[in-house]
Amino acid sequence: MKLLEIKNLHTIAEDDNNKKILNGLDLVINEGEIHVIMGPNGSGKSTLANTCFHSPKYIVTKGNIIFDNEDITNKETDYIAKKGLFMSFQTPVEIPGITLANFLKATKKSSTGVNPNVYTFYKEVNENMEKLNMDKEYTKREFNIGFSGGEKKKCEILQLLTLNPKLAILDETDSGLDVDAIKTVSKGISLFKNNKNAVLIITHSTKILESLKVDKVHILVNGKIVKTGDARLAKEIEKEGYNKYLNEN
Repeated sequence: MKLLEIKNLHTIAEDDNNKKILNGLDLVINEGEIHVIMGPNGSGKSTLANTCFHSPKYIVTKGNIIFDNEDITNKETDYIAKKGLFMSFQTPVEIPGITLANFLKATKKSSTGVNPNVYTFYKEVNENMEKLNMDKEYTKREFNIGFSGGEKKKCEILQLLTLNPKLAILDETDSGLDVDAIKTVSKGISLFKNNKNAVLIITHSTKILESLKVDKVHILVNGKIVKTGDARLAKEIEKEGYNKYLNEN
C-alpha cells in the first residue's frame, strides 16, 4: 500500500531569488519499505525533505505530495507531523530551558492528543535509550545543550522511537558520525521499522545502509530522480561517484 506518493513536484526557494530546485520529482514509497536518496550537493535532497513538511523556505509551483491517502501539499507543518510524518535534521536544534524528558513527553502528547502514562512512558524511553547506548541521565539535561554531534543524532533517533510515526525522513542523520555512532543509528532505524511504516534516508554515505535491508536507492540530480535501483546502486555511487549521471543530465 502506498504511504507516500510525490507527483511531478516542482519547487522554488523563496529566499534565494526564487531559484528552481525540484524539477518534476516523482517518488512512491510503500508501507514496509526503506528508500534511500543520494545525490551531489545542491541536487535538492534536503529541499525535498523540507518541502514534504511545508517549510516556508520552499514554494511548490507544481505537483502534489500525497501522504497516507491525503494531499498534504499545502497542509501546515503541525498537521503533517500529527498525521504521522517525522523528520530528523542535519543540524539538530538546541532548546535551552527544556529538558529532554519534558520535550519527549510534550511531543508525544501533542502527536497523539493524549497525555501519556508517566510510568509507562518513561519506562519505554529508558529502554530505548539503553538500546541506543545513551546515558539515561541525559533526560535531565536541557534539550541538546552540550550534546556532542553523535549524541544529538542519537537523540533524533530516540524521538523517532518515542513518536513511532508512519514515515520517517532522515536527512543525513549519519553525517559527521564515527563508525560506532553510525551503527547505533542504524540499529535505531531497525528497531523502528516494521511492515506498516516506512523510512526515507537521505545520505552521502553507504555506511548507514550496511546493516539495513534497503528496498530502493534513488539518485537525485538537478531536482529530479534520474536513476532508481536496489542497494547495489549505492555501492556503485560509492565507487564511481555521480559523474555518469551528471553528464547524462
